[in-house]
Amino acid sequence: MRTPRSPLTLVATLGLAGLAVLLLLAAVTVAPLVYADEPESITGRDELVVAVDEGLPGLSVRNEEGELEGFEKDVAVYVAGQLDVGLTDLTVRPLGAADPESALRDGTFDMVVAAYPITAERKERVTFAGPYYLAHQDILVRQDERSIDDVDDLRGKRLCRVSGSESWRQVTGEQEVAATPVPASSYGSCAEALAAGRVDAVSTDDLVLAGLAADTPGTTVVNAPFTDVKYGIGLREGDRAGCREVNRILTDMYQSGAATTMLNQWFGTSGLELPTTVPQFEGCA
Repeated sequence: MRTPRSPLTLVATLGLAGLAVLLLLAAVTVAPLVYADEPESITGRDELVVAVDEGLPGLSVRNEEGELEGFEKDVAVYVAGQLDVGLTDLTVRPLGAADPESALRDGTFDMVVAAYPITAERKERVTFAGPYYLAHQDILVRQDERSIDDVDDLRGKRLCRVSGSESWRQVTGEQEVAATPVPASSYGSCAEALAAGRVDAVSTDDLVLAGLAADTPGTTVVNAPFTDVKYGIGLREGDRAGCREVNRILTDMYQSGAATTMLNQWFGTSGLELPTTVPQFEGCA
């Protein structure tokens, strides 16, 4: 029976060059077993691509120079900066018609900061940091409107219904208010229809409505919130390390006063009660 060789004997036989080859092969063999099931985290990245909305005044819209600007853009820049990714290495692009879950999964975007509500269903496919803002559904009306003070007053009114949005269902379904939906292609189109008298009200998240009111003369937000909408930062499914780090950054964003400065810049004259404290996070499980 052959006696097993000791490690020292093996080293002497193979020499240092042979031992180095063995160690390299071991590393190649072991590494996939350790990391294969772990998604790439946004932490430690040199570059980031972040999705934001487009066409929502105050949140994310193109200015006269064609550059995106707004609260979403500011949040994206702040988070990226705290992750040591500077402006030259940060790409902020409109989400457009892309499906956020698919775009995160295939690496098109590293983060989604696009008025993206956290829901139980989405949490099965996306890891959410935040929320970075707790929105509330509200109502946009003409400034001379005297018959709409809250959601119940929408009964029998012409309510703008945006294709692809479920906000109108919160009124007719969850709140059981029998409004008459009038279709539109976007919330910008809704605001135009409201100002022109073709609809009586627009209902969706308060920041969206505040931006529309600032951009559409003759309209105003009722300021009668009736739902909570948690805006989260979408990350690749399973990126818990990234989630924890972004939550730390969002905490600092509020505690340092940076969030208040951003919100006041874009929505300070809206009449909304803007938050100054850290929203309650969902957790990174």
